[in-house]
Amino acid sequence: MAAKFSSKRPLTDKEEAEIQKMIESDPDNPELTDEQLAQGKSFKEAFPDLHASIQRSRGRPPVENPKQQVSLRLSPDV
Repeated sequence: MAAKFSSKRPLTDKEEAEIQKMIESDPDNPELTDEQLAQGKSFKEAFPDLHASIQRSRGRPPVENPKQQVSLRLSPDV
């Protein structure tokens, strides 16, 4: 199936208008109004407990008994 719109070239004004018309006609995902956007909160503000539960520190967790590096020199015969 050939794609109707291509990302390899810029859209014409007609194609852009058609895409915008399809976006506006989607009943499952209406565009937000300015008032709705102003009421928006970040994930951290909206769900502080969930945000705290999924926070992770970076890197490997510390170990109680870390391994130590040891050097060993052997003769070439070994």
